[in-house]
Amino acid sequence: MSSDVDTTGAGTERLPDPELFTRGPLRLARSLWSTGDVRAEPAQLRRLRMYAAAGDPPADAVVQLLEELPAGRGRELFEQALTGGIDSVSDAPEPLVAFFTDVEAPPYWVDPDRLERGARAITRTGLLGMFPLADMSLMGGYLASRAAKTLVSTGDLEHMAPKRLIETATWWLDVTTPGAMRHGEKGYCSALRVRLVHAHVRAAMNRRDDWDYESWDLPVNQVQTVGTLLLFSQVFVLGTQMLGIRYARRERDDILHLWRYIGWLMGVDEGLLPAGEDDAWRMLWLLASTEFIPDEDSRRLANALLRSHSGIGERFGPLSGLVSTASTGLHAAISRMLLGDANADFLDLPNQRLAKTAVLGLAAANFATETVRSFVPGATMAQEKLGAFARGAYARQLGRLVPLDPTYASHMRSNSSNAAKTRRK
Repeated sequence: MSSDVDTTGAGTERLPDPELFTRGPLRLARSLWSTGDVRAEPAQLRRLRMYAAAGDPPADAVVQLLEELPAGRGRELFEQALTGGIDSVSDAPEPLVAFFTDVEAPPYWVDPDRLERGARAITRTGLLGMFPLADMSLMGGYLASRAAKTLVSTGDLEHMAPKRLIETATWWLDVTTPGAMRHGEKGYCSALRVRLVHAHVRAAMNRRDDWDYESWDLPVNQVQTVGTLLLFSQVFVLGTQMLGIRYARRERDDILHLWRYIGWLMGVDEGLLPAGEDDAWRMLWLLASTEFIPDEDSRRLANALLRSHSGIGERFGPLSGLVSTASTGLHAAISRMLLGDANADFLDLPNQRLAKTAVLGLAAANFATETVRSFVPGATMAQEKLGAFARGAYARQLGRLVPLDPTYASHMRSNSSNAAKTRRK
């Protein structure tokens, strides 16, 4: 038995905390918002790592079908089943029937009222919620170096960072809008389309002759998919709380319930899906122990994300340099709130004292406003309406900046082409 294993308490072996939990912001966040001991036992960690070799067989079978059918025909059948139900497709191929028969019968634990409440709690964060999405969820994801290998191999997030970030933000808005996760609605369709994108990318990576399975695991595997889910759910909640947003415990659980269903639609194994906030903390701990290990590719992707933030200054003429510096400093300061200085320094994120002070001031102002909101009758509903208006306007602005393909068909074609051409040195 390793001397690092904790055998105190009830005699259950617990592994030592990973670096992300031993110092800095996550250590403080755990003390404020988690309950109990979130550390895993060795056997639990081994079980998680088994999922690193697991894909998504139903979606993988659909992608194989699409590749075998005449060009465009498989995608046409998928879209028809997606919007009209599998019964609307006459003589549907068996992989398509199996896929949609499953997703059209939601599991027993799905509660439509909780889905709606979770979406409303996210919506009332308005545009403030977009900052943790980019600066904590996406930037934090780059610490997971094995997952980053797929992103670098496809070339998308390094060479087309602004476009891909807009697509990610648009998708996130789709699935977190109240009512959007009902069968056939925009969020429901977006979740299943992205599941197909993941399967398509996995197939493309598996065809490469330079993919290192021993070092990088199966591409777009179950551990990486649930990691993405945690970044968009638990890390988002932590990030908005650090920026001053206040949630009731039920709101936090409802947000995670919404993302549990999104994750289920996206093919995450039910054995990995967090059932609530306590589960999410335990999963985040496991991911920090096994996945959040940055390398040079992590730094490359972080720099690409920073460049996209810097690009906002281009439209300000003589002030472009000042605005670009302020933008990157502000986003980097928010990233440091969750990742800590050690990880932020490794990713070469700027460390501007003025920007950090501004973020702390913003968080304090938000917390004061949120405290008032929680006591004023009707204020929460008003904030939800204001947040919905701001998010809608932002989504329309994103659509004007980059022509978006809601089916992701073009994105899958480009991923396949890039995967075939790109070779790691």
